[in-house]
Amino acid sequence: MTKLSALAAGTTALCLLAVPAFAQSQGDWTFGVGAAYVNPKSNNGTLATLPATVDSNTQLSLTFEYFIRDNLGIELLAATPFKHNVTLGGATYAGNVRHLPPTLSLNYHFPTGGNIKPFVGIGVNYTTFFDETSPLGVLKLDDSVGVAVQLGVDFAVSDRGSVRVNARWIDIESDVTLNGAPIGTADIDPVVLGISYVHRF
Repeated sequence: MTKLSALAAGTTALCLLAVPAFAQSQGDWTFGVGAAYVNPKSNNGTLATLPATVDSNTQLSLTFEYFIRDNLGIELLAATPFKHNVTLGGATYAGNVRHLPPTLSLNYHFPTGGNIKPFVGIGVNYTTFFDETSPLGVLKLDDSVGVAVQLGVDFAVSDRGSVRVNARWIDIESDVTLNGAPIGTADIDPVVLGISYVHRF
């Protein structure tokens, strides 16, 4: 291949890869749909004198973000209900629980001027637990309110669309009762990994 043909091939490849930068301006809003993987930390507290373990789960995620300033948005995270199994002492099945973790965040998107835009966010999470079941009796987890932080990157695929990958850490702690008696606190504190398509309107 001659230098001229190599240059032509390289230029063609760049043109095919180039897309308009995905910009966020005041008044814009975005909608995202994807998947979120909730991975609780390894030590989830002590319940009924035994170490508790909460397993992971993946569900559909939805995000809505409104830009109150250029590159500064308020985002609401929603999802279909997550379901987690709880074990005690590393082996004893203690039950399962469903939860919804709506999270409101203030995000700053770095104005890189290119097609790759990192962002950071901080906000508040409200997790509500429901449909608790247990072979040991009536299991109940209290709702939780805590801090949420996130890091992410948007990869533009058009002038209005991007693929987003992000990671959140959420402070989730819940007081647990069994048959009405307190048995401890579940320290879930998950890392939430997400991938989604985000469209700007």
